[in-house]
Amino acid sequence: MYIRRWRGWELPESAATDEEAFRNRRRFLKTAAAGSIVAATAGLPFETRAQVGAPEGDPTVDLYPVSRNDAYAPQRAISGEELVATYNNYYEFGSSKTIWKKAQDLPIRPWTVKIDGLVEEPREIDFDELIKQMPLEERVYRHRCVEAWSIVVPWSGFPLKALVDFARPLSKAKYVKMVTFEDSDVASGQRAPWYPWPYVEGLTMAEATNELAFMATGMYGKPITKQNGAPLRLAVPWKYGFKSVKGIVHISFVEEMPKTFWWEIQAREYGFWANVNPKVSHPRWSQANEKFLKSMDDIGTFSSPERIPTQLYNGYAEQVAHLYKGLEDEYGDRLFR
Repeated sequence: MYIRRWRGWELPESAATDEEAFRNRRRFLKTAAAGSIVAATAGLPFETRAQVGAPEGDPTVDLYPVSRNDAYAPQRAISGEELVATYNNYYEFGSSKTIWKKAQDLPIRPWTVKIDGLVEEPREIDFDELIKQMPLEERVYRHRCVEAWSIVVPWSGFPLKALVDFARPLSKAKYVKMVTFEDSDVASGQRAPWYPWPYVEGLTMAEATNELAFMATGMYGKPITKQNGAPLRLAVPWKYGFKSVKGIVHISFVEEMPKTFWWEIQAREYGFWANVNPKVSHPRWSQANEKFLKSMDDIGTFSSPERIPTQLYNGYAEQVAHLYKGLEDEYGDRLFR
C-alpha cells in the first residue's frame, strides 16, 4: 500500500493553487483599498501595480520556462505574480513597497559577476555566460518576511551549491559573502547616507551548499523582474526575507563572518543568522504567526489575508535544523535574528 509522506514544508493538497489556474491566472482588475499590511506600508491602488513579465529585451528569455523540480512542490497556494512583482522590499530603490517603477531604470546588461576571495582562481564572468553553465530548474518556495507576512513564489534558477562548485573555494573558506550592485545614479535609495551601501549578505559554507539554497534567475516561468532582483538573487526559504540579497555582482569566499547590511544597522533586530522561529519574537513584535498574501486584494486596509501559524525554519526544519546543532549555546536567540 502506498503511503504519502509529507515533507516538512508541505501543506494539504486542498491548500494548493490548481496548476492550470496558476499558469493561466487572470489579472486582478479590482482596485485595492488604501491601507497597510503593517503600520508603515500603504495600500496599492491599481495604477501603482507592476506590469508582470520579463524585463524588456532580456537575452535569456528563451531559457524559460524550465522544468519544475517536484521535490519542491508547492502544496500551498502560489501567490499571484502581480503581487510578487509589486509588493516587495528593495532598499536600493527606497523603503516603500512600491519601488517597482524606480527599479525599471536599472540597466541589467551587461552584468558581470565577480568571484574572488579564497578560491583557486579569481574571475569575472558575464551573467549570460554564467547561466549557460548552470543546471536550471524551477522550485516553489515559501518565504517569510521579518515584518510577519509571507508569500509563495515559483523561482527558476540553480542551486547555490552549483555556483560554489564552479568557484572552487579553498578549504579555508568558511563563509560566502554576496554583494549587490552600487549605482546611486539610478538607485535613489543608495543616496541615503545612513545606510552602509552596498548591500552585503552572507551564509556559512554549510548553508550555501545546503540543498535549499538557491540562486534565482527567473520567476513565474520567465526571467526575473528588475524589482525582484534581476538578473541574479539569492533565495533561502528557511531564513527571513532580508537574507535574500538581490542584484548580485560580487561573490567572495572568506574566512571571517561578513558584517551584513542589516546586522550592521541594527544587530539586535536583524542578525547574521536570521532563521525563522515562531518562539523568538522580534524585539518589537511577535513572530508567532504571519499574514499569507495570495493576491493584491490582501494588502489593503480592509483586507483580511489568511493568518497562519509560523513554522520553525519556515517549515524547512527537516532540511536545515542540523546546520545549527552545537551553535545554540554560542549564539542562542541570535540564530533567529
